[in-house]
Amino acid sequence: MLNDPTRESQKSASSLILSYSPVFTHPEIPENFQAFVSVQTQFSHPDGYPSKRAQKYEINLRYAQEMLIVTQKTKKIHKEMKMVSRNQVLEGRPEMPLVCLRDFEAHAREQLSKSTWDFIEGGADECLTRDDNIAAFKKSVIPPIENLFVQHRIRLRPRYLKDVSKVDTRTTIQGEEISTPICIAPTGFHCLAWPDGEMSTARAAQAAGICYITSTYASCSLEDIVATAPGGLRWFQLYVHPNRQLNKQLIQKVESLGFKALVITVDVPKIGNRRHNITNQVDLMKNLLLKDLGSPEKGNLMPYLQMSPIDSSICWDDLSWFQSMTRLPIILKGILTKEDAELAVKHNVHGIIVSNHGGRQLDEVPASIDALTEVVASVKGKIEVYLDGGIRTGNDVLKALALGAKCVFLGRPILWGLAYKGEHGVEEVLNILKNEFHTSMTLTGCRSVAEISRDLIQFSRM
Repeated sequence: MLNDPTRESQKSASSLILSYSPVFTHPEIPENFQAFVSVQTQFSHPDGYPSKRAQKYEINLRYAQEMLIVTQKTKKIHKEMKMVSRNQVLEGRPEMPLVCLRDFEAHAREQLSKSTWDFIEGGADECLTRDDNIAAFKKSVIPPIENLFVQHRIRLRPRYLKDVSKVDTRTTIQGEEISTPICIAPTGFHCLAWPDGEMSTARAAQAAGICYITSTYASCSLEDIVATAPGGLRWFQLYVHPNRQLNKQLIQKVESLGFKALVITVDVPKIGNRRHNITNQVDLMKNLLLKDLGSPEKGNLMPYLQMSPIDSSICWDDLSWFQSMTRLPIILKGILTKEDAELAVKHNVHGIIVSNHGGRQLDEVPASIDALTEVVASVKGKIEVYLDGGIRTGNDVLKALALGAKCVFLGRPILWGLAYKGEHGVEEVLNILKNEFHTSMTLTGCRSVAEISRDLIQFSRM
């Protein structure tokens, strides 16, 4: 009797399926899938097949479909088995602690989606300023002679044989005490890193006893942020809206909610050229906020402002209008030059945050630490000066304070902490940096923040 070709092909295919039997009987594979494979194998081993041509093609088609399913499932199982094997190897070992801010950065990069990571980490154009913010704490560009800039290393000059058995990191900003001069800068859309978003950030800031600047682009309502951390020190960051009445409503709202200062961002007359966002087609306004968008008349003010353009016509003369409607101290965020710092003093603002927006606005501007000395010298102690951008270690904090900053603000590292463990991750980031700063103070002979001075800094020509 001649062999039926259909039957022979089915036998070959059955052998192929059975060759995976060690995988299918693996104890880590769910029993329901083993049953599925068993059914498929039985179907592929009938006692005989009809020899009619039409049924032959039907069987081959059905078999091909089944083989595709089995192959896809098998690939998935192999991948899961590799993960199981890896977990078995690591089982019983203690979790490796994250010991510095760079560890949190690496963890966040693995944890977050590519588009979210790119949104958080991306800078403007070639990201030169973003990277300079960090590198400049190790080396800086200063003008020893007028119009002649020379690159120097920033090094510390420790003093010894001083009683540093007690070191106090407390200080004040705008008359309010904070536990350490390390606070949280305004960044938007914290829900990208953790479901509770800004509420987790606010609780961590309250627990740490520091200031948290809430962004106009917060993904939680201001009421929820205040309710979750009622005892925290909060400032509010404002992107100015073209409609003055809406600005007024929002300022009055944050003042009534207990925010202690108004931070006006001045370096965003237009959004910078953020290539990563363009590549990833990131439209956070639309994706995160449009579903909640309502009219400002109904009290849903924040999403309306978040979906609206920033006022590019605001100028120095407009500051008096803001001052007329609030008793809150006004801080300008984004100042980088002595000319603008002098104008800030002239227009009676209460503070300046030296900042280049984390390198996300105009690329190839000075790193924040490079601009700090110029701004501090120009205000002559008349107003407080703060800094954000590039802070990654306790030494960085000490250098910023020694060069005249009253305190520093953290941006991206807070989001890394959120991505790790929510509010507890943020607390860990803050505690690590506070402990590093405490160590830096101790090893340079500073018993209080008031003892940190320019004498601690040495510029060595490279």
